[in-house]
Amino acid sequence: MLIWYYLRYLPMEINMKKETQIVCLGRNKKWTKGVVNPPVVRASTMLFDTMEDMRFAGKNKNNGEMYYGRRGGPTHFAFQEAIAELEGGAGTALYPSGTAAISSALMSFLKAGDHLLMLDNAYEPTRALCDTLLAGFGIETTYYDPLIGAGISELIQPNTKVLFLESPGSITMEIQDVPTLSRIAHENNLIVMLDNTWASPINSRPFEMGVDISIQAATKYIVGHSDVMMGTATANTKYWPTLREHSYLLGQCTSPDDVYLASRGLRTLGVRMAQHEKNALAVANWLATRPEVDHLRHPAFETCPGHEFFKRDFSGSNGLFSFVLKEGNLKSVTALVENMDYFKMGFSWGGFESLILGVFGIDKIRTVTQWDKSKPLIRLHVGLENVDDLIADLEAGFERMNKALSK
Repeated sequence: MLIWYYLRYLPMEINMKKETQIVCLGRNKKWTKGVVNPPVVRASTMLFDTMEDMRFAGKNKNNGEMYYGRRGGPTHFAFQEAIAELEGGAGTALYPSGTAAISSALMSFLKAGDHLLMLDNAYEPTRALCDTLLAGFGIETTYYDPLIGAGISELIQPNTKVLFLESPGSITMEIQDVPTLSRIAHENNLIVMLDNTWASPINSRPFEMGVDISIQAATKYIVGHSDVMMGTATANTKYWPTLREHSYLLGQCTSPDDVYLASRGLRTLGVRMAQHEKNALAVANWLATRPEVDHLRHPAFETCPGHEFFKRDFSGSNGLFSFVLKEGNLKSVTALVENMDYFKMGFSWGGFESLILGVFGIDKIRTVTQWDKSKPLIRLHVGLENVDDLIADLEAGFERMNKALSK
């Protein structure tokens, strides 16, 4: 559901470092009533003593007054305030999943006859949305090479309305030149949307790079415990009122209980991200020495396309990256990823646990860029376990893989 709140900047908050912001933001006494954490307030109907009270709430429903449950309550407002300031936007809307945040943001600003520019390595459900639902609404999508840079200008049409970014891109991890893409988009009056989930709200500053709407699958690092589905979309001053109201009209809602868990997860985001980064770099450096590995797709490594933009635009990395094998097939990759002790097979990422996926069929979901399907790709999410245990787990996996290849 759409939950909204206009962000009120305080000089004290502007000067906070990220680690302090994570702990302090969203704890206004108006929402917390003096306790450490904002309480869970469950409500659909709000009651008013007088007609004047009802009219006042209606006039101020976008300024933190309780009006109707779908608009949210103190639990929601506190969390939205924190996310909006962490990302650097004017306001944040909440949704029941990251995919809902993406679809609602797009449908809030696109109509029949419009044209959308979507990167070719987008999150697969985003691509499916473009090819089915948006196409059915008469919205045309053109896919582009995520590393196109200034060349994006050649794809802009008179009816192009939105440029959608995802950096790093899904699975293959290409990093985009967001400032250049945003500048050209704005020169042509386009709205720039970014799936910013990999960076989380603390490892990049999307609005300083020209992004208009920054989207998070809060399911991932914000929640951090693999137990809540949630999405956020944070907009700048120009587009926040439209995003807020159109998402409300689409009926998007989130449970206050889920928001409470997301808010609680947020408080440890900084320390968790630091440990994910440390563990993942250790695993990646070990993988770089393995004879089976062709190259790493970790943004912090030079072998990752767009690495120079990572160095310029990000303040840190996390636990999610991929690596490409020199050779392999379904049988050998299966031997690698099955029977792991600590890396488990499962979708999503961003929780405390380590995950592994053998990814096939990348070439089938690309229409602009090419992918060498002869070299299998493995995606890892490196969790918070002891890194020596994780490396031993992968080493045993390589032994199984090599045996399968030798047969």
